[in-house]
Amino acid sequence: MRPVILDVLGYELNAQEKEVLAHPLVAGVILFTRNFYDLKQLKELVSQIRFYAGNNAGKGGGKQIVIAVDHEGGRVQRFKEPFTRLPSAGSLLQHNTITEAKELAYASAWVMASELITCDIDFSFAPVLDINGLSDVIGLRAFSENPHHVIEIATAYTEGMKATGMATTGKHFPGHGSVKADSHVALPVDYRHFDEIFSHDIVPFKALIEQGALTAMMPSHVVYEQCDEQPAGFSSYWLQTVLRKQLGFLGVIISDDLSMHGASFVGNHVTRAQSALNAGCDLILACNDSDAAISILDALPIAKKQDNSAIIKMSYQRNKFSSPLQKNPIWIENHQKLMHFAERI
Repeated sequence: MRPVILDVLGYELNAQEKEVLAHPLVAGVILFTRNFYDLKQLKELVSQIRFYAGNNAGKGGGKQIVIAVDHEGGRVQRFKEPFTRLPSAGSLLQHNTITEAKELAYASAWVMASELITCDIDFSFAPVLDINGLSDVIGLRAFSENPHHVIEIATAYTEGMKATGMATTGKHFPGHGSVKADSHVALPVDYRHFDEIFSHDIVPFKALIEQGALTAMMPSHVVYEQCDEQPAGFSSYWLQTVLRKQLGFLGVIISDDLSMHGASFVGNHVTRAQSALNAGCDLILACNDSDAAISILDALPIAKKQDNSAIIKMSYQRNKFSSPLQKNPIWIENHQKLMHFAERI
């Protein structure tokens, strides 16, 4: 298994990054705003990443490395112009009927995914399936405060992603919206009983799993105190007992960033990586600390036979769009819907 998804510092690769990308445990790269200047530069950076990772498409069409980004829309959109400015998930239902919100969700997902795929980027970590409650970090990243509205709109969103060939990632299992603290800077603790979590926060995750709408799942760095003492992303209870056995999820499990404060509860970066993998994560994110990422690569065992199934599942499943998107009638239609919506709010 090659589990580590790491990041790079700038607009192009430095000498150390070129060497690290060739490490046999590197599964992918996540890009950030600091990696984007313009389209030409971004495409060249992606090309460099694939080259130095030794990326060649296999006979089955799978890639040896995946390239990802957080590109939800609203305040979580890493690449700006000339990429389409995408609406926040929560704004869709705020200003529309549920039918209109679903149509816009599909349009937003299709535009987002197609624009990334034309840059040879495999996937965005989306959709957010959290319920908009009291969280400091979720807010309008969630489609709604109503679980059933989340299901309807998120279903449309995943359909838009899948129509382009992009993998989908539900986050942040089993739900980050009902706990206030931001796991980037704190360790959130949810004190509710499992029954309350399962009847509210887990509802969208359960529904989209049953639909087969999710390629991957990202667990939260939240401790659900009455269920398990470990944050969900390091908990075999949440990942194996609940997600795999009770909910029947068969897809890829990807940890949230191991450098977030919510992960520090578990120990140093190596301990976090080992704990996440032991709990059931298939892929782990190690971002914003190159020394930590290297320490993880140095510490984890290298299997004699690599299992690339998770990487293949997360790779986009179609060739690049043959014509410029601006000439693609589906892109034009969906882009116009988003522009009309933006003009109204």
